Amino acid sequence: MLWGMFALVHLVVAVLGFVLPNQPMGDVYLVYEPWSLRALQGNDIPGISSDWIYPPFALIPLLLAQALEWIAGYEIAWALLVTAVDALAFALLVGRARSRGRTAAAWFWLASILLLGPVGMYRLDAITVPLALAGCLWLVTRPWLAAALLAIATWIKVWPAALLAAGFIAARQRLSIATAALVVSAATLLTVTLLGGTSHALGFVAGQTGRGLQVEAPVSTFYAWLAAAKIPDAFVYYDLDILTFQVTGPGVDTVIAVMTPLLIGMLVVVAAVGAYAAWRGASFAALFPPLASTFVLVFIVFNKVGSPQYLTWIVPPLAIGLVLSYRTWWQPALLGLVLAFLTQVIYPLTYAELLSVDAVAVGILTIRNVLLVVLLVWTTVRLVRVAARAHARPRSVAVDSHPTGGLQ
Repeated sequence: MLWGMFALVHLVVAVLGFVLPNQPMGDVYLVYEPWSLRALQGNDIPGISSDWIYPPFALIPLLLAQALEWIAGYEIAWALLVTAVDALAFALLVGRARSRGRTAAAWFWLASILLLGPVGMYRLDAITVPLALAGCLWLVTRPWLAAALLAIATWIKVWPAALLAAGFIAARQRLSIATAALVVSAATLLTVTLLGGTSHALGFVAGQTGRGLQVEAPVSTFYAWLAAAKIPDAFVYYDLDILTFQVTGPGVDTVIAVMTPLLIGMLVVVAAVGAYAAWRGASFAALFPPLASTFVLVFIVFNKVGSPQYLTWIVPPLAIGLVLSYRTWWQPALLGLVLAFLTQVIYPLTYAELLSVDAVAVGILTIRNVLLVVLLVWTTVRLVRVAARAHARPRSVAVDSHPTGGLQ
């Protein structure tokens, strides 16, 4: 039943990309295909011969889709590539389907794919989610491989670094995790250097920090309401450099300048709480899910960018929470599904109305963003409770009595 639903969900979402309004698969044929074609022709290799908004490994799945383009075009090739990578991670997650936690996590993942819709499939993030999920499942028993997968995913899109950091803090095999991440990173930078792209290897960092406020981001909600109220100088505009819609208004430059330091500061605070809980002896099973979820939600809530596909990021940590303790994590997982559905309502279903700052569309966006904060509060409280309830024990204790808690 799980595998039948897996096939059905991916087929339905793939088709929805062609029929829903506002081009939910637009990035694939408008951006990914031209980028990959230019790279194959040697005219301009993103991240090598020019700065790019993505890390260097992001080019790999774009080129892999080109290898499948002969089947039925680049769009279908992308959907097939995402489905294939999802299938590998899904098989790892489900196993023999004898664990209630794993079964619950599998149903949760499928439901999130369906409720988020085609934007979750037809974006680069769709490749990183299964890699991140597999990495999380292997963090305890195969830490080197797990960290390598998470590092590779990070060099495709930055967000899996949150899971890598959470794994390093919560797991006992920190040396293996750090070594694997450093090896993958060194190999990536060496490859870029050998290809002549040294000056562009980290161009994605400046590309992100220099961005304005994307219209869907939580911090942009205030300006969206200002624009809806026709306040002077508050409006939505299209940024031709990064190909996205942003908002502006009174004092926006100050907000833009503050957001990146605020994001970094919040990540440091979360890391400190997690490190304290680990020092106090919290088990991996208790610490990793709330720590990873809080890291990821901080990435979303305090981000200047709020692309709808960012909702895929919450899938791996919530799924791991269900694997380890589905009785504890079913409520935040359910809220995650509500967030996925509201995000699909926002994009692509009512995106045109949002860009024209229709009050109803802005209201839906506001509800979604408020619920994101609610979920962040829940995971943060859970993390603090783990830290508070952990009992200090001798540092010589290397592993928990049941370290995997259901992980492979």
